[in-house]
Amino acid sequence: MRLVPVNCVREGSYLGKTILDSCGRALLKKGAKLDNPILKKIEMNGIYSVYIKDEYSENELEDIIKPEIRQKAIKTIKESYENLMKYSKYREGNLLDFRKASKSKYKYIEDIDKISRELLNEVLSKKNVLVNLVDIKTMDNYTYEHSIDVAVLSIIIGMELNFTENRLYKLTIGAILHDIGKIFIPKEVLLKNGRLTETEFSLIRKHPERGFNYIQDEDGIYPTSRIVILQHHERINGTGYPYNLKGNKIHEFSKIVSLADVYDALTSDRPYRLAIPPNEAVEYIMGGVGRYFDLKYVNAFLKRIVPYPEGTLVRMCNGDIGVVEKVNREYPLRPKIKIIWKKGKGKIAEHIDLMEVKNAVIKGVQYKIPNS
Repeated sequence: MRLVPVNCVREGSYLGKTILDSCGRALLKKGAKLDNPILKKIEMNGIYSVYIKDEYSENELEDIIKPEIRQKAIKTIKESYENLMKYSKYREGNLLDFRKASKSKYKYIEDIDKISRELLNEVLSKKNVLVNLVDIKTMDNYTYEHSIDVAVLSIIIGMELNFTENRLYKLTIGAILHDIGKIFIPKEVLLKNGRLTETEFSLIRKHPERGFNYIQDEDGIYPTSRIVILQHHERINGTGYPYNLKGNKIHEFSKIVSLADVYDALTSDRPYRLAIPPNEAVEYIMGGVGRYFDLKYVNAFLKRIVPYPEGTLVRMCNGDIGVVEKVNREYPLRPKIKIIWKKGKGKIAEHIDLMEVKNAVIKGVQYKIPNS
């Protein structure tokens, strides 16, 4: 199966992955035949990319974490964030309300701890896991789903760096909580379908400090986890926020989470722009080495990310179109490809290994075959 923008899906294709709504209910089940009325309904639900199966990509791509664990994690984080927001409003209230809210806050922090351990154990059970799939998010649940994906990516980077399980656990907590400061940002700003005003962007830029200040007195959260909340928008050349920190002034957990955060944000549909393909997100991150991202962590990231998953249609530098047949684990940018269309010849079937054919280069992802 392959990921395709909804507006590029051809009628008669089949859904490759079940689409869920913001409550975890199936909107459309895997295997459904897609036509224009169905595709319009998918877009009306704020979903702009889907996984499909067609004659070019009938393969399966495995989720890193089981769907039931993902849905449990989304529910836990959503409930926790919503209730932590209620708690924050009691700080100015009476003592009785404050005590009740304090108990609730402790419970929800504990729930986040439990789901973090569950996510970590699930990813650790797959020692040599590669990131093949991009998670399709609903607009309403973006912050919660994004937090899970950032946590999973961060764990995988940490595994590549041979972190101990204890360090991975602390990294997971920091990744899940990295955007907790967004509970203080109005929803209409977070979900705005258009360019932010200077005032709105200023609000957004405050979420690392507000999140850190809110959580800094929690004894149950390690300092190395808390620092991720404050630093995940810092960049190694000092152009990040809130403190314009440089190089080693940024904690390594924060460097990892910032990398995972950017990759997942770029490959996700947002109200103001569509997702970009994994290969373009990888290129952006590679181009940011030494400016935004630390080379050490980018190298670890690149060893686990598949920019062209099996089943992806690709456009070659000479105009040929092919489908990725097999990923080369050591050199994921040089997979084995089946050329299925040539200019002037139309449909063909020719197999090439980019590790052997050195002058063949992938130019980008293709969604449609000409005249088909």
